[in-house]
Amino acid sequence: MEVELKDMIEDLESLRQSLPDPSLHSSIDKLRLRVENLTNMAKSVPVRRSKVKDMSAEVVDSNPYSRLMALQRMGIVKNYERIREFSVAIVGVGGVGSVAAEMLTRCGIGRLLLYDYDKVELANMNRLFFRPEQVGMTKTDAAVQTLSDINPDVVLESYTLNITTVQGFDTFMSSLRNKSFCPSKEGTGVDLVLSCVDNYEARMAVNQACNELNQTWMESGVSEDAVSGHIQLLIPWRNCLFCLCTSFVCVFIVYIDSLNHTSFVVASGVDERTLKRGSLCRIFTYYNDNFITKKYTQHAIGGVVAGLLVQNTLKFLLNFGYVSPYLGYNSLKDYFPTMAMKPNPQCSNAACLERQEEYTLAKPARDAAAKAKMEAEALSATECQLHADNEWNISIVDDSEQDRMDGTSAGILVFYFAGIPF
Repeated sequence: MEVELKDMIEDLESLRQSLPDPSLHSSIDKLRLRVENLTNMAKSVPVRRSKVKDMSAEVVDSNPYSRLMALQRMGIVKNYERIREFSVAIVGVGGVGSVAAEMLTRCGIGRLLLYDYDKVELANMNRLFFRPEQVGMTKTDAAVQTLSDINPDVVLESYTLNITTVQGFDTFMSSLRNKSFCPSKEGTGVDLVLSCVDNYEARMAVNQACNELNQTWMESGVSEDAVSGHIQLLIPWRNCLFCLCTSFVCVFIVYIDSLNHTSFVVASGVDERTLKRGSLCRIFTYYNDNFITKKYTQHAIGGVVAGLLVQNTLKFLLNFGYVSPYLGYNSLKDYFPTMAMKPNPQCSNAACLERQEEYTLAKPARDAAAKAKMEAEALSATECQLHADNEWNISIVDDSEQDRMDGTSAGILVFYFAGIPF
C-alpha cells in the first residue's frame, strides 16, 4: 500500500508540472497533501507477521520460536512443538488472566478460549496488557485484538458472558466439550482450564463445570491488599473447592497468623461480599489471600501470579518439572508456601464424589501398569551398555595394578610423544 501511495504522489507531481495553467496547481497540491497524510497513516499501522507453519529451532532474528525451542535443545522439554496441540481456557481476563493469556500466546499455545463479561475501563490501566484506546471494548474482544497481533498462529475464541448465569454456564460447558480443534482428543476439548476470576460465585461455577466434565484445572487469586497471591492445581478425583466445606451452604474462612503460619477454621453462613476487610482470608486458600477486588489489584503482583500460573501450565502440558498442588506468594516477606492437597471423602459435591469413586475403582489397574512400566525401564537400563561411544579411548585401571604402572597415578595412563609428555 505504501508503494502505491508513493507512486500516486509521483504521478501527481508529474501532472502538476505538465499543466500549463498555474491556477490548477493549488488543487493538485491539496490532493498531494491528502495522499501524503494517507501514507503517514499507513506507516503507523502495525505490521502483522505471517503465520509460521512449523516451529523451527534455527537461531535467527526472524524466527519467533527460536528462544522457546531452546528448552528442547537444552533437554528440559522433549518436544516443545507439541504445545501447538494444546487448548487452554482462561476464565477471567483481568489482572491475572490477561497477562497469562499474553504469556501463553507468546509461548505458541495452540488454542486459547477467553471468558469474561466485563468491558475495558480506564481504571484497568493500572494493570498490564490493556491499552487506553481499547476502553469500551469487551475484555475478550480487546484481548483477541492484541493477542492476534502478537501471534497469529494461535487460535483465539472469545466468549463475552457471565458463567454464573444459567445460560452462561451452559455455553461455558458446551464450549469446553467442543473438540473441533482436536477431534481425536480424549475427554473434553480443552487440556486445562485456568481460573483467574475475582469472586466466589465464578470460582464455584468453574469448579462445578470441571467436576462434571472430569476436567483438570488451575485456580489463582490475588489478595485484596495486592501484596500476596496463590495458584493451585485441582484434579477432580483429588480435590475441589467444595472439599473444604462440610455442606454447600457453609462457608469456611481460614485465618493465618502472619508470624507462625498457624491456622484455625471458622464456620459461618455469612455473605461472601462482607468478607472484604481485616485478616480474613480468601475462601479455599491458606495464606492471607483476601478476595481479589478491582480497586486494589496492581500489575506487579498480578504479573507475578500470572507468571507462576503459566510456568506451571507449561510444566503440566509439556510434562517437565514438578507442578505444585498449591503455591502461595507473600511479597512482603518473599515467602512461597506450598502444601499437599488430599481428597475429601465427605465432600458435599456429588460430582466430586463420583470422580473419587472412579479413581478408586481404576487404581489397581493403574498401579499394575505403572509397576510393569518401571520393571521394563529397569530391565532396559541394565541391558544398556554405559558409555558405548568412547572416542577418547579412556580406560579405568584397577587399584591393584598401581604397582606396575611405574609410579603413575592409578587409573591414569600418561602418554609420551617424541620423549615429551603432553
